[in-house]
Amino acid sequence: MKKIASIVLILCMVTVMFAGCGQGTGSGNVIKIGVFEPSSGDNGAGGKQEVLGIEYAHSKVNTVEIDGKTYKIQLEIVDNESSNDKAPSAAAKLVSAKCSVVLGSYGSGVSIAASDVFASAGIPVIGISCTNPQVTEGNTHYFRICYLDPFQGTVLANFAVDEFKAKKAYILTKLGDDYSVGLGNYFKKAFEALGGTVVEESFQEGNSDFTAYLTTAVNSGAEVIFAPTSTEAASLIINQAKSQGINIPLLAGDTWDSSVILEAAKGSNLEICVSTFFDEGDDSALGSEFVKGFKQWLNSDSTKLQNNGGNDIVAAVSALGYDAYMVALEAIKAANSTDSKKINEALWGVKYTGVTGSIAFDEIGDAIRDVAYIKRVNPSNGSWEFVAIQSVK
Repeated sequence: MKKIASIVLILCMVTVMFAGCGQGTGSGNVIKIGVFEPSSGDNGAGGKQEVLGIEYAHSKVNTVEIDGKTYKIQLEIVDNESSNDKAPSAAAKLVSAKCSVVLGSYGSGVSIAASDVFASAGIPVIGISCTNPQVTEGNTHYFRICYLDPFQGTVLANFAVDEFKAKKAYILTKLGDDYSVGLGNYFKKAFEALGGTVVEESFQEGNSDFTAYLTTAVNSGAEVIFAPTSTEAASLIINQAKSQGINIPLLAGDTWDSSVILEAAKGSNLEICVSTFFDEGDDSALGSEFVKGFKQWLNSDSTKLQNNGGNDIVAAVSALGYDAYMVALEAIKAANSTDSKKINEALWGVKYTGVTGSIAFDEIGDAIRDVAYIKRVNPSNGSWEFVAIQSVK
């Protein structure tokens, strides 16, 4: 027994010696970036695509220099389940994991619900596609790289008038969903300011039958239907619109920029247009390079391809996820530290040219953005077609 104990002691000493030798070379230095995203629930499909963009960025750059030492970047990924109730506990896991900075989330409601957890821990968060203004209001730790719903709602209202000459719109939102209700209100405000009138209804959590709502839209004489919902609800709406023979154009925000929408619309006669942050056909050097590399990366792994909806179509949120990761690296380098407070301070001054455009933050941590992409579903082959780059009047 004494001999065995001696051997164990020697092995432990050797392990400590080698661990000590690793310090300063990167092998013993790790900085954790938290990924706060849904992989289940109403927004699971979009959350997975956002994570893919982050993971692709990590595959390209997985170390960072801090104070002359090389640090390995480790992603800590949690599932917030698209649930406002479960979001705080998911955030707490990232706090316990000692993440220096966090990315996410797809879904404004979960971002708002978890904000105080990150604030209490002093951890900065870079929102990726959470567009509701409340995400950054009244705090100094939450940033975002996407445009906001007041802008997105106005863009879509302008598009409804410019493209379809619409004078009446039907708006369908989900009760209690910050993103859905907020974007619906901003669209309504902008559409009415352009001289239009609206009919609006809301559905409750768990609703799966939208036939009555669609019937109301038709009977109201609406010339466009605006439905800023989750991809799960969107799929149901599209399928039921198909079965009812609806021929009113369907408009939605960034959550509908998903392969789920393409699959649901395929083979129909529906006209579906969405606003989004990036177009796969972007012919800029950075955009085209990202699209080519991301597709190759997706196609090399069947699980990643499945998480993208079973195809290699590039979702705008994947491009945003990529940029968010790179912005986090810029903040870490500027802070020259793993300390969350220093990274938080450094974020205010970060300027980065990403695949989705130039990124800088205003005085409350919002990205400075002034254009959105409009895409239309081609239902004959289930693909996206670029329509326009739309700003506001």
